[in-house]
Amino acid sequence: MAGYFLRRVLAAIPVMLVVALFVFLLLRLSPGDPAAIIAGDMATPEQLAAIRANLGLDQPLYQQFFVWISQLLQGNFSTSLMAHTPVLTMIGQRLEPTLSLALVAILLTIVISVPLGVLAAWKHGSWIDKLVMSSSLLGFSIPVFVIGYLLATVFAIQLRWLPVQGFTSISKGVGPFLERIILPALTLSSVYIALVARMTRASVLEVLGEDYIRTARAKGLSEIHVLFRHALRNAMIPILTVIGTGFALMISGVVVTESVFNVPGLGRLIVDAVLARDYPVIQGMILLTSGVYMVINLLIDLSYALSDPRIRY
Repeated sequence: MAGYFLRRVLAAIPVMLVVALFVFLLLRLSPGDPAAIIAGDMATPEQLAAIRANLGLDQPLYQQFFVWISQLLQGNFSTSLMAHTPVLTMIGQRLEPTLSLALVAILLTIVISVPLGVLAAWKHGSWIDKLVMSSSLLGFSIPVFVIGYLLATVFAIQLRWLPVQGFTSISKGVGPFLERIILPALTLSSVYIALVARMTRASVLEVLGEDYIRTARAKGLSEIHVLFRHALRNAMIPILTVIGTGFALMISGVVVTESVFNVPGLGRLIVDAVLARDYPVIQGMILLTSGVYMVINLLIDLSYALSDPRIRY
């Protein structure tokens, strides 16, 4: 396992370097001038030139890239052009809402979708199977922001059971935290519940036809034991892939949900940074998202190796 883990980590390093180069060139070569946004519409050419020189934007691209990379290697993600605050500080201030939202959403996804998928596979062809598959298709079809507005309208505005927006840290109590997070988490997880339920159904349904399942039933094991101990366990690799990828997508795809429910997370930060052409914040956010993808893919690979030792070699 140690050798397998080390090989996967070493393979991730050149990928991150390519991502860093791509992000740097994409932002620098796209239209827009941060100096013009900072100086305003009435700025003179001399003022714009002074701002570019102060920010290092007048240097050749290769010099800007090597300066940026050297800062990254020292743990310095530079400073926001607009807020004049270190990028890592800004990310740290917004990390808890986004991470909390993604964790609660993936927990809801697993708790709801996996049992539904197993149930649909067990009752293959019945009205339960058709209901689960129809519901999952509906979850795919409705845009996330529509689901968010529907949930807010019903549970926050009409029934007044939950607050409609904002975020409360879990340090201030589990109850207030859940009150604020449950609607955004349900909204964010809606698509992934449908996806994981369908994948679980397909994987378990394929396994249920294997000989060892018939043997387990012939031994007199309960159906619950057969479904979850034998069928689900041997169908986990594609399900783990979807769950892991879904969590990574949740981290990077919370922009709409945070906007609907006014959650002050990383999604709002990246939108503000893009509108302001704040290069350091955009670069830091994209690198953070890429790093999350790399770590989650590494964890998925490790879970493969743990569930099937043949993958290690």
